[in-house]
Amino acid sequence: MVIPLNQIQIRLDLRIPMRDGVSLYGVLYRPVVGKRFPVLLIRSPYDTQNPKYLDWVMRFTQNGYAIVLQDCRGRYESEGEFKPYVNEANDGYDTYEWLGQQPWCDGNIGTFGISYPGFTQLQPAPLRNPYVKALVPIANQEDNYGHLRYNGVLQLENAINFLWIGHHNLQHIVRTNINIDGLFRHLPLISALDEVADRPFYRETVMHSSFDDFWKSYSMKGKYKEVDVPALFITGWYDNLLHEGFKCFKGWTTQAHSFETRKLSKLLVGPWTHTQIGSAKICGDINFGATAEIDIPNTHLRWYDQRLKGIDSGIDQEPPIKIFVMGANTWRFEQEWPLARTQYQKVYLHSQGKANSDQGDGWLDFDPPKDEGPDLFQYDPEQPVPSLGGQSMLPKNTGPRNRSSLECREDILVYSTKPLGKNIEVTGPILVRLFAASSALDTDFTATLVDVYSSGQAIHICEGIVRCRFRDSYESPTLIQPGTVYEYEIQLWETSNLFKAGHIIRLEISSSNFPRFDRNQNTGNPLGMDTEIQLATQTIYHNTKYPSHMVLPVIP
Repeated sequence: MVIPLNQIQIRLDLRIPMRDGVSLYGVLYRPVVGKRFPVLLIRSPYDTQNPKYLDWVMRFTQNGYAIVLQDCRGRYESEGEFKPYVNEANDGYDTYEWLGQQPWCDGNIGTFGISYPGFTQLQPAPLRNPYVKALVPIANQEDNYGHLRYNGVLQLENAINFLWIGHHNLQHIVRTNINIDGLFRHLPLISALDEVADRPFYRETVMHSSFDDFWKSYSMKGKYKEVDVPALFITGWYDNLLHEGFKCFKGWTTQAHSFETRKLSKLLVGPWTHTQIGSAKICGDINFGATAEIDIPNTHLRWYDQRLKGIDSGIDQEPPIKIFVMGANTWRFEQEWPLARTQYQKVYLHSQGKANSDQGDGWLDFDPPKDEGPDLFQYDPEQPVPSLGGQSMLPKNTGPRNRSSLECREDILVYSTKPLGKNIEVTGPILVRLFAASSALDTDFTATLVDVYSSGQAIHICEGIVRCRFRDSYESPTLIQPGTVYEYEIQLWETSNLFKAGHIIRLEISSSNFPRFDRNQNTGNPLGMDTEIQLATQTIYHNTKYPSHMVLPVIP
């Protein structure tokens, strides 16, 4: 039975005590009819009165749930100091304890929320609060090293974004009034925000370039074995936290405390960006059709009804993974990740020594290279390759964008197959093994997988980057020797795309993707601390000794 809106009671003055005496503010929505209900909680540093969440709240409440919207410590009406991420485990646990003992709670709690509110669900999970029976983390991360430093490289857009959430309330400054491009280019990076605002967390993010105790203190690594609550993970192929979501799903389903938690946890992945989860049939430059849209609140309700009310919604009978196959534009259930039937195929880089730009002579095929000369390009940090498509945080850059306007650059090496004679589905993690040398002590190499349509559109599928000093370890980085050939592994994250007959599979190799990632200044100096910039000459090898290639997870 759906409860009418006029039978929903709202309480605006919840004060929820924490163990250290701080009280956190919350708003309660609950049906008038009835006394005790399962409680759904979101804990957020953002505005809990966001229209999206309020729409969800009404849907949930009308279906017999009480909803609590809580401001994180130090945000809006909550007391205390806001220190991003560090208090969420204990504050979450204390909130569960208080909610579970309220007269309007039936002893069952579920959680929800996107991005930071996704992470606030994970942090208390290893503490195993008995009231919590179901999580729905959307676009969440395993830890902030993966979120803010992808393979050691600073995700600059993500880091600069802390400009907007540094004070007690979210600042309503029109973003166009701030010279964001100037902040992105500011050197040294450590002081990029100093003239605009005091943001200690930003400076710490820049200072701690290695995976050290700063990041480990609130990472989920090593804690999955303590988790004992099923989770429904939701993300998108173009979500900035896609890879992190897959890490969490793997941790939950392989290491969780109980077999039941491992068995019941699920993953849903659609053709969405970070800000369009569930809602966009048009993403970037591609229309995926009406089937790309999913009723996210209803997905929550099926999960909560099963977990919190004991109603058989059918969700437990479904396979654990549901993915959208781009290109085919269809949904499909799967039993595991990567797919057991995957045929991993190596696609090798080739050229006659001039693969620069889409007008060069680079090509891809399944035959290993023989005696081929290398490709060279110059990487100038003053003129980086602009971010266009992919898992960027900025809406104007993210998603499946057409990269044709970039592929004329001489500092982008382009390798393409011949037009495909048949459909090829690629579903799984994408990997590039690159043999390369540089004139610098430290530099970056990037890789981008592209689907070239018969119309000529070069559509971004997925991308990756490696910072050379982190090639062997994120905890103990080491510089490279100029002119020495190293093997680099570049993870392009996960995807599912049908390359149709007549299309071309393309791989771009370069050294920058800005401002999604900070520019490597090529100096070898401590990251983020200096103003010096050097040019770097990059050499990409593809021969018998150094067979650079991409590994594609082909689904027969």
